[in-house]
Amino acid sequence: MIKNSFISFIPQEEKRGNKGSIEFQVTSFTNKVQKLTAHLKLHKKDFLSERGLQKTLGKRKRLLAYLSKKDRVRYKNLIAELHIRER
Repeated sequence: MIKNSFISFIPQEEKRGNKGSIEFQVTSFTNKVQKLTAHLKLHKKDFLSERGLQKTLGKRKRLLAYLSKKDRVRYKNLIAELHIRER
């Protein structure tokens, strides 16, 4: 089995900080999405992981929709930082 190198987007000071913030949650969902995507490239028939990926993407999408309604500036900054395309 090949191990993929993975770089986390979460800075160290933020890991110790507010884990309930929307930015932290979206960032951790983005990391999880990247890990699952790399896994699914190797294991194409792993349908349970694919379902987990879809659920994680849905959660991230809902959080981003909430953030875009509440604070558009924070939303734009987060999208730019994580290199996620805008809806």
